[in-house]
Amino acid sequence: MFKIIKGDFKKSEYSNEEYLDNWPMLYILENGKKAYIGESNHVKTRMVQHATNEEKRIFDKVHFIYSKMFNQSVTFDYESKLIQYIVADDLFEVTNKNAGIADKQYYQKKEYDEKFEALWRKLQREKLVKRSLEEIENSDLFKYSPYKELNDGQRKAVEDILIKIKDGSVNRVVVNGMPGSGKTVVAVYLMKYLADCEEFTEKQIGFVVPQTSLRKTMKHIFKSIYGLSPTQVLSPADVTKKKYDILLVDEAHRLHQYKNISYMGIFKKKCEQLGLTTEADELDWVLKQSNCTVLFYDSMQVVGPSGIDYERFDKKMEDAFRNRMIAYFTLRTQMRVRGGNDYIDFVKDMLAGSCTNKYKSDKYDLKLYSDFSKFEKDMYKKESGYGLSRMLAGYAWEWISKKDQTKKDIEIQGIKRMWNHCTEGWVHTPEALDEVGCIHSIQGYDLNYAFVILGNDIGYDKETSQIFVRPECYFDKNGKRTATYKELLEYITNVYYVLMTRGIRGTYLYVCDVDLREYLSQYIEMEK
Repeated sequence: MFKIIKGDFKKSEYSNEEYLDNWPMLYILENGKKAYIGESNHVKTRMVQHATNEEKRIFDKVHFIYSKMFNQSVTFDYESKLIQYIVADDLFEVTNKNAGIADKQYYQKKEYDEKFEALWRKLQREKLVKRSLEEIENSDLFKYSPYKELNDGQRKAVEDILIKIKDGSVNRVVVNGMPGSGKTVVAVYLMKYLADCEEFTEKQIGFVVPQTSLRKTMKHIFKSIYGLSPTQVLSPADVTKKKYDILLVDEAHRLHQYKNISYMGIFKKKCEQLGLTTEADELDWVLKQSNCTVLFYDSMQVVGPSGIDYERFDKKMEDAFRNRMIAYFTLRTQMRVRGGNDYIDFVKDMLAGSCTNKYKSDKYDLKLYSDFSKFEKDMYKKESGYGLSRMLAGYAWEWISKKDQTKKDIEIQGIKRMWNHCTEGWVHTPEALDEVGCIHSIQGYDLNYAFVILGNDIGYDKETSQIFVRPECYFDKNGKRTATYKELLEYITNVYYVLMTRGIRGTYLYVCDVDLREYLSQYIEMEK
């Protein structure tokens, strides 16, 4: 089906097959460490052009990829696919820029998508790639790659944001989006595009990640991407050290106020360095230290009093709004959860106690368990079959294993489990499968299947037909100190909203509160 022909790019020595002169083909230029992926209808002519390009002279070998089924739509699509997967395969450092990569539709695309697997296996045999497609698709480097194909909404947002940054018509950009709408993908895409763009080469550009766990992952990703550096990935505290031309802030709702945090002293000192009082927050640090700020935000993912709620966030945008120096964008298409926007809307209704119809989908699994032993066994089965299946829970148990790791934190129906032993990169640690992840270890990450425990911090009142929370059963001390009941209700439901939107293929629920389980059983299929 596919034929790979080797050539000597350094000496311009290529074989004499006719199709090398006039046939849509793919090619990989490489030197053992770096690679460039391209497509052309006239690959020999393209090699002559590349030979005059200083950036391409680092390569000495070329691999032409031929198939009689190729047409230009297919080679355009396969070129994008190869860039995405070879970047995440991490055998070569790919030197392609990411401008123009977008989701492509054409005749018989589904059949060609299936045939791509055969091409990948051929490349494995030729030792041009090393890992399986399934293994790559489960990696963070693939999920957060700046070479991801953008959907129409994402591409339009990127194009418009870049126009506004380039012409200087705004100094603040806000990108709103539900979980799974691709905020982080767009942020990383923008970062790579700006890094590759000649007019921004002298600019100071930073990528702010508030959560410690996700920041470590992003540093690893930036280290693997040609043209990016892990030093560009910043904590909010890093921002206070110098001025930036442009700051992109992922998960801006996770920036902190001077409230219910473990680093009050450091926070105060950073405020003083910037000439601010502790009435300021980390969002103020970012705005003060950057000429242009791009903020990726979702008010429904604020999970504690220290977060930047919508009112606070909106107030800080007022001056820019009055001066017409701000632009707003919304990402509306669900890109993570295969259940799409229908599933997201169902989760919102469920946590508001306003379900009306039973959830049904042939694209997404949603089930409710009453047997915790089966819940646990099914998680191990999903892990064996698909990988990236993890158990998650709200803060309804004390973290006693933090001080004594011989103890278990959570016991349900005689089965004991421990909270996540770490937050940084917890999802990919060997121990994660036998632990339970909290919100701080999972926010920002994808899973194939999420097994979510709704603890006794959340319940259902039959008499009033309302969801309620139990402060005495909520053990995130920083999350509830200073919070009113109304605020705590919002934080706890937001936590479960985030946990229930991690699973790409499915979400399975175990509910501790009997009345809540009974209520949900009317709208969610019970596992028998």
